[in-house]
Amino acid sequence: MQRHKGACHCGRITFDFDGNVDAAIECNCSICRKKGAIWHGTDDAHFRMLSGEADLGFYQFGTMTAKHYFCKACGVSPFSHPRIVPTMWAVNLRCVDDIDLSRLKIHPFDGENWEAAAQRFMRE
Repeated sequence: MQRHKGACHCGRITFDFDGNVDAAIECNCSICRKKGAIWHGTDDAHFRMLSGEADLGFYQFGTMTAKHYFCKACGVSPFSHPRIVPTMWAVNLRCVDDIDLSRLKIHPFDGENWEAAAQRFMRE
C-alpha cells in the first residue's frame, strides 16, 4: 500500500492517505463540476490531516449531508465527506503530489441525477 501526500495551493492544509490509486470518480454535480475535482475515496484509518485544521472551512448545500472542505486562505478544496458515504473521505486527486491523472481510469458519476446515480453506485 502506497502513502500519498497532498495539500491545498498555499500549503496550509496538508494531508496524506494510504492506498493504491488506480481509478477515480469524476462527478458532474453543480459543485464538483465547477471545482474540476477528481475524487478518490478512503476511510478514517487511512487518511490523516497533517496541518492546517484552523485554516479549514467547509461548505454544505442541498441535503446538508456532504461537507466540502476548503482552505480559507487559498480556496482550494482538497477533500470532502461525500453525501454518498458521509463517514468516508473523498480526496481531490488534483491536490495530491504523486498522482498522474492521465494514467487513471476515471469513472463518471452522474451527480446531476444524484439519487439514481447513487443507487447504481451502491450496487456496484
